[in-house]
Amino acid sequence: MTKSNHDADVAFIQALAELLRENDLTELQVKREYGEDDSLNVRVSRQIAQQVVTQATAPQAAASPAQIAAPAAEPAADAPTDPANDPGAVTSPMVGTVYMQAEPGAPSFIKVGQDVSEGDTLLIVEAMKTMNHIPAPRAGTVKRILVDDGAAVEFGAPLVILE
Repeated sequence: MTKSNHDADVAFIQALAELLRENDLTELQVKREYGEDDSLNVRVSRQIAQQVVTQATAPQAAASPAQIAAPAAEPAADAPTDPANDPGAVTSPMVGTVYMQAEPGAPSFIKVGQDVSEGDTLLIVEAMKTMNHIPAPRAGTVKRILVDDGAAVEFGAPLVILE
């Protein structure tokens, strides 16, 4: 690899990182082909959850010890209501767009209160023009649907809660 290729690759990676930041993405993967036996595989990712935790704890640092003691009990009470922590959460295996039915006008795959069997399609996540059916990991009842039809989802985002 020549120095000019190296410099171009560094600029390319920096541009990808900027796209990640500007579009509030968590991951971006690209393969760049230079020739038959020469390519560059780049995966740029970041963790947004750490930023959220940092922002949530920053105001407490300025609080008095009495004020800190009261909010400390609240996260324990909020933890079960966080859909990502629910043991029945079905999460997105990829970044994409959620579709609740096979085609516009068709009935939804699932409804709240509906019983599903293991392997039943819960919804579809479209990623790069590919429709990926998201199956139920186990049998159960749909307790909550956490996404809207046509919504963008990130990798690991909770989609549905099964009981």
